[in-house]
Amino acid sequence: MDVMSAMDDEERIEGNEAPREEHRSEGRFVRNHADKGSRARFSLGRAFSCAWEGIAYTTRTQRNMKIHFAVGAAAVILGFALAIDPPSWAAIAICIAVVLAAECFNTALESVVDLVSPGYAELAKHAKDCAAGAVLVCALGAVAVAAAVFVPRLLALIS
Repeated sequence: MDVMSAMDDEERIEGNEAPREEHRSEGRFVRNHADKGSRARFSLGRAFSCAWEGIAYTTRTQRNMKIHFAVGAAAVILGFALAIDPPSWAAIAICIAVVLAAECFNTALESVVDLVSPGYAELAKHAKDCAAGAVLVCALGAVAVAAAVFVPRLLALIS
């Protein structure tokens, strides 16, 4: 974040115009107070574009997101190999989506905590640990569902 984009609401209210970000690429930007106040339309296409950018950022910067994608892909491949039924597919798809979403939330929370607490703070540590713990809970739940879906089918193949 540059200094100009860090201008707080009070400075804008006193008559200063909202800063213009020269580094806005391809017309994309994060809405700030001035953008919202001008009632500028934020198109549905732009909203989806921002969402994809968030997923891409998480994938690019977080090792665990890459691991979650790999495990999710392995579950899909195993699902096809074992010809699982539609309810099992639904359970696997929901688990994959929940774990990926949890990792995105974790990354967003970590980014915000780093922004507002650049130095070490015990509460910042707790916030990050809780977010990481939530991802772990989701991943363990997904492992339990995968075991319920895949283990009986794998045992049937072995026997």
